[in-house]
Amino acid sequence: MKGYEPRSSSSCAACKFLKRRCIPNCIFAPYFRSDECKKFAKVHKVFGASNVSKILIEVPEEQREETVNSLAYEADARLRDPVYGCIGAIALLQRKMVELQHDLAIAKDRLARRAAAAATPTSSFSNDMMNSNVSLPPFPEFFTCSDFSDNLSHSSSSQSFTRNETVDDFVQIPYIF
Repeated sequence: MKGYEPRSSSSCAACKFLKRRCIPNCIFAPYFRSDECKKFAKVHKVFGASNVSKILIEVPEEQREETVNSLAYEADARLRDPVYGCIGAIALLQRKMVELQHDLAIAKDRLARRAAAAATPTSSFSNDMMNSNVSLPPFPEFFTCSDFSDNLSHSSSSQSFTRNETVDDFVQIPYIF
């Protein structure tokens, strides 16, 4: 591991958190320094120390630092959003990307209209062109968790789901490729 310095006599964050003696060949020591107790606490809460040690043993040594960083990010995301975790963050970023692409398309269309208006000598044409609306496809609608819960709260309690109807929580997450 690059940047790894041999540790002094202090325990790693994992051994401190688990209240055990840190052995010289501790699997956690290179990746959870003694001052990173919160990082290990989050990873331990979501994945468990035993599972993390199994993962680290299976991963090649040159990829372990990246693996620990990934586990720490996933654990942090799962603690912030227990239902969707990293998928929620990805969906949020994808939605933002779609919004920005939509805004970019509008800006490009307006720029093209301005360029066409500047090239056309008649002023009435340019005024009509500037006042016309941008003809872009409508912005895609995404369902949110509140939309789903609103639909459930408005339905009567006597209604029940039939065998053919299924509820899929992941339908609410937009996937854009």
